[in-house]
Amino acid sequence: MHRRCPHLLGRLFVWIAGGFGRKLPANPQTIVSMFWDQQIETMGRSALEQLQVKRLQATVRRVAKSVPFYQQKFAERGLKPGDLKSLEDLRRLPFTANADLRATYPKGLVAVPAEELARLHTSSGTTGKPKALFFSRKDVDNAAELIARCFVMTGCTRDDIFQNMMTYGLFTGALVMHYGAEKVGCLVIPAGPGNSEKQLLLMQDFRSTVLHITPSYALYFATYLESRGINPRKDLAIRKAFIGAEPYTEETRRKIEKALGVDVYNSYGLSEMNGPGVAFECEHKRGMHLWEDHYIAEIIDPQTSEPLPDGKRGELVLTTLCREAMPILRYRTRDITSVIAEPCPCGRTHRRLNRITGRSDDMLIVRGVNIYPQQIEQVLMAVPQVGRNYLIVLDGLDDMTVKVELAESGFDGRVEHLVGLQTEIVNRLRAEILTKPKVELVPPGTLPVSEGKAKRVVDNRRL
Repeated sequence: MHRRCPHLLGRLFVWIAGGFGRKLPANPQTIVSMFWDQQIETMGRSALEQLQVKRLQATVRRVAKSVPFYQQKFAERGLKPGDLKSLEDLRRLPFTANADLRATYPKGLVAVPAEELARLHTSSGTTGKPKALFFSRKDVDNAAELIARCFVMTGCTRDDIFQNMMTYGLFTGALVMHYGAEKVGCLVIPAGPGNSEKQLLLMQDFRSTVLHITPSYALYFATYLESRGINPRKDLAIRKAFIGAEPYTEETRRKIEKALGVDVYNSYGLSEMNGPGVAFECEHKRGMHLWEDHYIAEIIDPQTSEPLPDGKRGELVLTTLCREAMPILRYRTRDITSVIAEPCPCGRTHRRLNRITGRSDDMLIVRGVNIYPQQIEQVLMAVPQVGRNYLIVLDGLDDMTVKVELAESGFDGRVEHLVGLQTEIVNRLRAEILTKPKVELVPPGTLPVSEGKAKRVVDNRRL
């Protein structure tokens, strides 16, 4: 199927749904199973793996010829490009770490002449030098192509109006999604983050149907709509939200879907891999399809670096296969997930990643117990009386306090009610994280909010 066919399929579906010019139904259970490039997306496993080997060999030859960092690593291992014969040989290649990208800043990993560089993005490092990520013209186009795949497999068509509420600039997320949406033919509104009043005005005036937004801002924006007396189901046209840039739980997804009346899709990407189109959910939402014609995924034990089998949770390692300007081998993402190898009902053969449950460097050690913030979020968001905001505070040596904002319906002021709820939350958290935290219940609107990435942990411990 030619990659422009989704536009025709989209219109065909509209006709079937009840007439030309009408939007696709907002029912989250509607499965349309459209493709952007069906030949690639449904390629047989054997052919797909052969393609991976071919592209891996080309990538290794490129970095061995042009990138001093990898030249040195190969020499240390006595490795030559011709030594790679199969995917099993991938383990012979060196890992690339976050520290390596910073150490080679600004252009240490670039594999093409300067005149072939088309775009620069940098990471948002909190200390020291950032990571510089370069794109060639082809890299920019490939990144947009992958986003187009992602949009179409969620049921988006050129009839959609895409309001992009992510940060533009050196951050890859907004621009890459923008270019991909334009490939599909959507009308794109580059709203950027924050300024909820303006966001609402754009949704009302231009009838936005699809949002790109962080989970924390989605929850904040839902509260803002409530304060304005806006019912998104009745007063707005939004029907889908693509959520990314922060890890979040399935319970948070359900909370966003209920609050905004939208169909929420989980996405995964990182600037080192060209941005947000690395993996995305289809309409079945049984994991995120990793585009294996562009990336090879491994799951390793974050402590031992040993490979883990499909289904076992560990650290995701990615290798680029099509990147021209800055190919990266075996990049340790620090993101914790697992591979789903079973076939997906949508017909796509690219393996899927489970929801990211956190980052290996986000792990908290409290009283000798390893805890991921998302474990706490998972518990809190499943309690109906809990609102949309919380904060984890670590003090002293290992004192953990979880400040929990109550929902409007969950705060009635009765002491016995609050004590019972507090005890319930403490017990649920202890069962999940295997240690007993303090829980502080606070009225709605008490905790600080953010229109960008949320800060969920404050660590004041004397380390």
